[in-house]
Order: sequence, then C-alpha cells, then structure tokens
Amino acid sequence: MPEFFDVVLGQRAHRDLLPDPLPDEVVERLLLAATHAPSAENRQPWAFVVVRDPDVRAAIGDLTRAVWEGGARDFVRGRLGARLFADVDRWATGGLARAPVVVVVCGDTSAAEPGALAASLYPATQNLLLAAQALGLGALLSTLPTVRHDDLAALLELPAHLRAMAVVPIGRPARALPAPRRIPVRDKAFRDRYGRRW
Repeated sequence: MPEFFDVVLGQRAHRDLLPDPLPDEVVERLLLAATHAPSAENRQPWAFVVVRDPDVRAAIGDLTRAVWEGGARDFVRGRLGARLFADVDRWATGGLARAPVVVVVCGDTSAAEPGALAASLYPATQNLLLAAQALGLGALLSTLPTVRHDDLAALLELPAHLRAMAVVPIGRPARALPAPRRIPVRDKAFRDRYGRRW
C-alpha cells in the first residue's frame, strides 16, 4: 500500500480508462473509504449509485456529451491548453462511457439541509478518488452530467429526495500519468492575514 502523501501528491484526473471490469470487493473498498469522510452533523447524507450496465453508462455518456456540446466546450476552450482541451474533449464525447464503473454520488436532502450537502458530499467524493489512487486505479470527479439533473435522475430512477452531485468514472488507467503540476504553496498560503506570504 502506498504512503498517504504519495497517494495525495500523485492523484490525477484519469480520463483514459481500460474497460476491464472491477470486482465487487474493490468497489466496496472504494465505497467504504467514501463513507468514512466527515459530514455535517455526522448526518452522512450520501447515496452511491454504482453503474456498471453498459447501456446506462452510455446514457450517462450521452448526457455528458450533450452538456459539453451544448456550451461547456465553448466555455472552457480558451481556458485550457490545447493538449488538456483535447483530452477533455475526447473524454466528454465518449470516454466517460468506457469506464467499467461509474459512481454517481448523490446527496440525500431528507438527511441534511440542501445547503450542507456539498460540505458532506465532496469530502466523500475526494475519499473515493484517493482510495482509487491508492489501489492503482484511475478516476476523476465530473459535474457535467449533473447539469442535466432531471434526465440523470430519471435514468437512475432517483427518488425526489436524492440529488446527483458528482459523477466518478473509475477503472484501470490506460496510461501512467506524471505527478500533477501545482502552484507552489508559498503562492497560495498566507500567515495571519492575506498578503503575508507563507
């Protein structure tokens, strides 16, 4: 098992995943990590829909493509470098559906106030991503499919009290990725007051 900081510092968004199936035991281990995240008032207002069915994965991919081609692509085109844009474009127009497992992370509005859901759901999602990294798997967090929430909810037969908040495709990476480039901590952290560099 890799060291904690190796996992955290090596985490990347993997958009190119192999279609090889993942055993239930592996998926359950990932979900166990997700459910050990902190949550507001310890309400644990999450529900995870694990999608393996190829037709449902394809439908989620279609929703993602529709959002991407419906304006998201143009919105980010000038914000991303050419190489990253090409990777995202390939993923959004078909790559998501190739992942053998797609986890839809939902917030339960009956278990927590809607305003507190993000504070609980995104730590759980990060745990899911870190667990995938620790097990040598690739994953990423996307909210693109959730833009079409009503369609996604109908596809997954979500009850009205569940809100899809993140979609996490998971699988074995098709290629190794180098450590991510990050802005140095000294440029993002301050002592006591903003502007006093770390």
